[in-house]
Amino acid sequence: MPKTAPRPESKEVAPTAETLTVTDNRTGKRYDLPIRDGTINAIDLRQIRTDDDDFGLMTYDPAFMNTAACRSAITYIDGDKGILRYRGYPIEQIAEQASFLEVAWLLAEGELPNRRELDKWVHDITYHTYVHTNFMQFLEGFRYDAHPMGMMLSAIGALSTFYPEAKNIADPANRYVQRVRLMAKLPTIAAFIFRHSRGLPYEFPRNDLDYIGNYVNMMFSIGGKHEPNKVLQRALEILLILHADHEQNCSTSSVRAVGSSHVDPFSAVSAGIAALYGPLHGGANEAVLRMLDEIGDVKQVPGYIERVKKGEGRLMGFGHRVYKSYDPRAKLIKRIADDVFKQTGLNPKLEIALELERIALSDDYFISRKLYPNVDFYSGLIYQAMGYPTDYFTVLFTVGRLPGWLAQWEEMLKDKDQKIARPRQVYTGPEVREFVPMESR
Repeated sequence: MPKTAPRPESKEVAPTAETLTVTDNRTGKRYDLPIRDGTINAIDLRQIRTDDDDFGLMTYDPAFMNTAACRSAITYIDGDKGILRYRGYPIEQIAEQASFLEVAWLLAEGELPNRRELDKWVHDITYHTYVHTNFMQFLEGFRYDAHPMGMMLSAIGALSTFYPEAKNIADPANRYVQRVRLMAKLPTIAAFIFRHSRGLPYEFPRNDLDYIGNYVNMMFSIGGKHEPNKVLQRALEILLILHADHEQNCSTSSVRAVGSSHVDPFSAVSAGIAALYGPLHGGANEAVLRMLDEIGDVKQVPGYIERVKKGEGRLMGFGHRVYKSYDPRAKLIKRIADDVFKQTGLNPKLEIALELERIALSDDYFISRKLYPNVDFYSGLIYQAMGYPTDYFTVLFTVGRLPGWLAQWEEMLKDKDQKIARPRQVYTGPEVREFVPMESR
């Protein structure tokens, strides 16, 4: 295999309790690899080789199931214990007591804002909510039935062309301005997309409304009139907080990987939106609603459960790649659902969902597999009750996840260990071959 990078020097490390001793049975050589924070440095494996022409060992980890690509101080998750914390604060306290913009500041800055910091943050965002009039012409180029996430992906990428100075990512003051612009303008664009899909005129931002109230007003105002429901607005705010960050998931790692090329933040965030567009990441709550529609009636729940246990279907909204106990966000969302349905009336699907949860949580088949309700199980029902169509759910997810993407992008840029993302591969193709002319094939 060709040498494509400098080989690390072999290091002699005295065996201690904080090392991993590896014996290469091919050569009989022993290596002591330092352990730090429960990890070994993958590059240390490169010293393990059979001869000078050997490239050295690599790790093979499809989907990065057991590889830490960064050090992060933003979000902590313990999936076995059902713990989620933002900057050390339990999600239960954050979701119930903080505003969305407080959370956005916390994720980016590492501490909760004081009154002066929060007032400035809110002011700066409030007065950057308008988008250029050319942007509305851009949105008009999409068909009436264009998927909202396809529009969002394109729109945020295009936003970078309106602010060419955003490429100056080495300037902290400039980075702050771009963070403000994204936080301010993404909900405006999301609301315009909502209106475009319904053939409604765009409702412009109002500086006299708070962040969530302004977003909701831009979506639902008719003729300049909208009667705000504070219970539903607070429920939406909590849902957005619960989605604000979730460690190195597919979309967050996409923002980091694309951002590592030192592209502007609008382009990096658009990469996260593209990842979230995928049904395996952002479309889970839509899948829950399709499942509930398929079941149709609470009487059909036991039969559906039995088909799932036979491998003839899937129980959507249960289980999680990280959580092996009850998703802490799901506990909060279930309480939010009660508040929402008191305002909107019961969704007929809720009875089916509650029965599914009751049976699954008492069935050894699901308990032994640690299949508990996750954040998506009830969120789709809530969004639907609030008046959002299913194809718009992931746009709401995008609005919620933006603060986490921005915080992760900023942290990545400041991390001196980070370089442009470039995973290795294990080549499985043919060895060198002679080209065959067309007449000889």
